[in-house]
Amino acid sequence: MPTTGPVADHARSGPLADAAPATPAPPETDPTPGPAPAEAGAAGTADRPLDEPAEPTAATPARTGPTADGPTAAAEDPTAGTPAAGEPAGGTTPEPVDDTAPPAVPPAEPPASSATGTSPALSAKNTDGVVPPMDDSVGSPAPVPSTGDAGSTPVPAPAAADAEAGVEVPVSGPPLATSPPGSPVAEASPDTVLPAGPAAGAATALSAPTMLTPIIRPRTEQKAAPEPEESAPEPASADPEQVLATYEWRFHHETLRELVENPDELRAIRDRLTEKLEPAKDNGTRARLLSLRAVVSRILGDLGKALADGKLALAHAEATGQLRRIAIAQARLAHVLQWRGDFAEADRLFAEANSPELPDRLRATMHEHAGRSCYDQGRYMEACNHFEKALELRKVEDPDLIARTELALDAVFNKVAQNGWGPYPRDRDEILQVHKPPVPTFSEKVQRWGYADPEGQLAIAPSYADVQPFRDGAAWVRRPETPTWELIDESGGLLIEATAGYLAVSSFSDGLAWVSRDGTGGWIAIDKANKVVIPSGFEDVRPFRRGVAAVRRGGWGAVDRTGKVFLPTRYTGFATALTDGRYVDGFTDEGLAIVDAGGRKGVVDKSGQVLVAPAHPAMVIHPVAFLVGDGAGRWGALDRRGEPLIDVVHPSRTDVIEEIDRLLADTKPVL
Repeated sequence: MPTTGPVADHARSGPLADAAPATPAPPETDPTPGPAPAEAGAAGTADRPLDEPAEPTAATPARTGPTADGPTAAAEDPTAGTPAAGEPAGGTTPEPVDDTAPPAVPPAEPPASSATGTSPALSAKNTDGVVPPMDDSVGSPAPVPSTGDAGSTPVPAPAAADAEAGVEVPVSGPPLATSPPGSPVAEASPDTVLPAGPAAGAATALSAPTMLTPIIRPRTEQKAAPEPEESAPEPASADPEQVLATYEWRFHHETLRELVENPDELRAIRDRLTEKLEPAKDNGTRARLLSLRAVVSRILGDLGKALADGKLALAHAEATGQLRRIAIAQARLAHVLQWRGDFAEADRLFAEANSPELPDRLRATMHEHAGRSCYDQGRYMEACNHFEKALELRKVEDPDLIARTELALDAVFNKVAQNGWGPYPRDRDEILQVHKPPVPTFSEKVQRWGYADPEGQLAIAPSYADVQPFRDGAAWVRRPETPTWELIDESGGLLIEATAGYLAVSSFSDGLAWVSRDGTGGWIAIDKANKVVIPSGFEDVRPFRRGVAAVRRGGWGAVDRTGKVFLPTRYTGFATALTDGRYVDGFTDEGLAIVDAGGRKGVVDKSGQVLVAPAHPAMVIHPVAFLVGDGAGRWGALDRRGEPLIDVVHPSRTDVIEEIDRLLADTKPVL
């Protein structure tokens, strides 16, 4: 049975003390430094297999930093041994967090409303709660355990602590929410493009995409003999993904973007990511590292570099064909586009990435970021819908998410009071910019089928005895005088004539369609030019889905787009059921299928590998596990490697799903 990570009582549900405004006077006069920003390190590796114990981090202080885009894997803080979080800081003299940083400028006294907007989520032990960088692994152990590949999600940006220099990070300190009055306004550069063209009433942006305001904080007394700050730097060998995994972010109360306290530290992390990237050859590793580097560049305001890395990361992720890896790369790129003001493309990528086949925690984080994108545009109703959906998907109590949502809703309602609710929410098709082809329509007057456009106007004259809907830009139609089908495009132009002799046809999918000349068997696959791509005749077939299709020849198996039989045709059938209630004819978008062998169910992937041997009377695919039933009403679960996870003793699938949620309570996806 997997461990669930750090204990839940490490998280706090109230706002952090350092959200309170501070005076420009030296911090030594502050009588109430407050508790430390975090009581324990972020915990839970989103990509960790469910049966793999999470590394406990309760004994080590948490690092403040990029949770928005770093991996969510739990990792021990390399600076263990610094004073315990929350230790009084009184009597110390104020110092810059980093001696190597430019001289700090004490901020002028801000109004009480300019609190940093720190959410309790940031101090929680659960990396799942922080808005973090998404990791791209897909269920298997990541090359670097701390990357949290499987379930991570890119998130908004950083607030870094100088724990590595031996400096205690008290909670009390000057706010970063706004720049002091009279401060020079940062100019936008090609890498710091401010959001352009938001809807009326959109949230005001900062003078620059990130808050790189210097911060002065008091250093607490050391429990042991103190050493100069330079003597306790972070080890040069510290893995940058592990460092990002332990960062926790603070967010601006108005823009909801990450606050950067130590940009030099983030630049060093980016350099180490580059060092790891250079020897990497496989697409999965390059996708992960490039997208994480894009996260750090975005947080630093280097939006040009972030965009280039984000696009290249997505190309590598798509080359792997792994749904979760692709989704994480899409979400991280969407975050960069949001900050650049390219909201249409950002929203499209957020929507496309949020597949129902992904873990709920990852989906919740994506909804949270999509809501922030809507907030930037002044789409406040739509933003609230996303925040509500994120809370709904988190079926177990998540103080971090609740705290961040409260911060976001406060910002939304302040804007609504000033500007109103903004545009009406869009539906998914509108966000995805889905093309709507003509739809079949029957003419009572001529008793024939034709097609009408989305507005209901006739697009293709009614002259057919039978028609099929348009798929992939083409549709099969049959004229009254012939029993064979012909193929037309959306303008009615002929692509394949009826003389081709197809008595049975299936819709196009992935550029291919199954056709039969005898109408009962001998199915072959053709393209839209009537070129035969798979000549081997099959007794029965299913449409292609992400490059693979189920076929029957004696028994059921599967072929790829070239006709190669990668899954032998020896099974009774496919019975792919998902926990959201859907049944799939063949393989899921993730590339998994449940096969039936004489009434016993198992799981195979689209490479033909048997993940779970057919030995279970009942089986359902869960985003991070496989639910199994004994046929007598009792349910349990296997992990994604087919190893036992939950004993088959529960009376319903719902009980097992809830138990999985409890096991994952301390994991956090990083976007």
